[in-house]
Amino acid sequence: MEIANEINKKQSNLYLTIIILSGIFFFIPFLGRVHLFDWDEINFAESAREMIVTGNYHRVQINFQPFWEKPPFFFWLQVGAMKLFGVNEFAARFPNAVFGVITLVTFFMIGKKYKSPRFGFIWAISYLGTFLPHLYFKSGIIDPIFNYFIFLGIYFMYKDISGEIFKNKYVYPSLAGFFIGLATLTKGPVGLLIFFLTFLVYFIYSRFKNFPGIKKILLFIFFFTIICLLWFGQEIIDNGFWFLKEFLAYQADLFLHPVASHGEPWYYHFVVVFIGCFPISIIGLPILFGKNAGWLRNQPRQSAVGGVPTAHNQVRGDFLRLMKILFWTVMILFSITTTKIVHYSSLTYMPLAFMATCYLDWLLVNQQKMKISLLVLIAFMGFVFSFLLAALPYVANHHELILPYLKDPFAKASLNVSVHWSGYESFIGIFYFLLVLAAVILFYKKKNTIAILFLFYSTAVCLFIYLLAVVPKIEKYSQGPAIDFYQTLQGKDLYVWPIGFKSYAQYFYAKKTATPVYGEGDEPFLLKGDIKKPAYFVVKVTNTGFDSTCNNCTLIEQKGGFKFYKREPVGQ
Repeated sequence: MEIANEINKKQSNLYLTIIILSGIFFFIPFLGRVHLFDWDEINFAESAREMIVTGNYHRVQINFQPFWEKPPFFFWLQVGAMKLFGVNEFAARFPNAVFGVITLVTFFMIGKKYKSPRFGFIWAISYLGTFLPHLYFKSGIIDPIFNYFIFLGIYFMYKDISGEIFKNKYVYPSLAGFFIGLATLTKGPVGLLIFFLTFLVYFIYSRFKNFPGIKKILLFIFFFTIICLLWFGQEIIDNGFWFLKEFLAYQADLFLHPVASHGEPWYYHFVVVFIGCFPISIIGLPILFGKNAGWLRNQPRQSAVGGVPTAHNQVRGDFLRLMKILFWTVMILFSITTTKIVHYSSLTYMPLAFMATCYLDWLLVNQQKMKISLLVLIAFMGFVFSFLLAALPYVANHHELILPYLKDPFAKASLNVSVHWSGYESFIGIFYFLLVLAAVILFYKKKNTIAILFLFYSTAVCLFIYLLAVVPKIEKYSQGPAIDFYQTLQGKDLYVWPIGFKSYAQYFYAKKTATPVYGEGDEPFLLKGDIKKPAYFVVKVTNTGFDSTCNNCTLIEQKGGFKFYKREPVGQ
């Protein structure tokens, strides 16, 4: 018995070591290889930079004006990274990379307790080797950390209602309140809303069995409130309730009305998750749409006489049910909101990876062959992704193939940017398809362990290389010329402003100073007013009437899809 325990411990430690090293290797290197992307990445990094510039770490700002959309926790993390690594892309993305490693470890630890170290390992690498989760941990957006806190809040509350006893029975609801408070401090009250709706559905389904007592509810509220008051409380003390009113009004407007042209059809998030979460979106289908007990009954050594689930299986079934409820709660909630942005449904990735792991673990335990329909879908989607990954650099290197079909003048002009292509970049996509095809064949031959490693690590490696070799070159066509221009203006006393399109790049990459503050309302002054310092304008080539709207503007150059103008102070 002791030998078996020692072997299990060594195996568990090996899994954990592989997960940590994999997370560090895939998430942290080359984070600053490509510029931050408009809008969200630059927006958030700029808010962190402005905290440093002003020394005001309590007020979230953009263009040194109050930014009502987000609380400050994520920006505090970015500020910390910028203090260590400087104000740059690497620092802006570093917090998510660190939380990426933490998330993989968390999945392993929960999966290990839920069933086995192997289960936890599969859950972790399935998340590592899925497209959107992998990309988000290498980004500078808020959602990966926001989702992590919500997930932990839900997990700890579940541990309490499932009857698991800690040394102190009030620890779990306290931790749940703590993490949901952090989620709220990261992105706002939607974190509490998701938590509430998930458990509301869960308790309705279970007929309010094991509903927490009043003491536990009060403890949850207490710790949630304490964390939230770290920011909301101080703002109310300093500025009164008007700030809280403005903040909540913006959150409601974001939910009820399409913001920044992000109105999409109701099924938008279903398409995003199914395509973007390849391959777990396919592998998890049998569990997502199957009955909980179906896979539990077929697990060796886990069923009582007569096929009746044991108490331990019942707990597992309840947790699986909770993961399904979390998935559908997020999916439905953000399908009915009028503002639809890709990462709004990103919390579904966590339970989806869990469900994919349930199915993969079932294959391993029972030595079963994956369903043919799933194998066909994996092969087909692998081909689609591989084709796109291979076609993008090829077309960029031979843009004469698509120029006759482009109707947008900005897109046509953008392709005129000089970018060096070696010609080998397309092989990344081709090799990826071969690796996916190999994984499909291995699954078909019931070599499931090798197939799992092959599928998820090949996806992670493909994304790692592609982000390093291709994405920086593609970015040079899209926003690269404008960002390069902004960077030439750093440290100079001037105005700089984009005309005809919204951007945050001029703030972050030109290192805008705190004063003077100017924005959209000051456009007429910048274009025709009595300015005292030079004004620089970035204009897309589609804005053909700009010359007539600006007094004494001189065209500096055109690069790609952008034109750059300068207006001297009046009298010079």
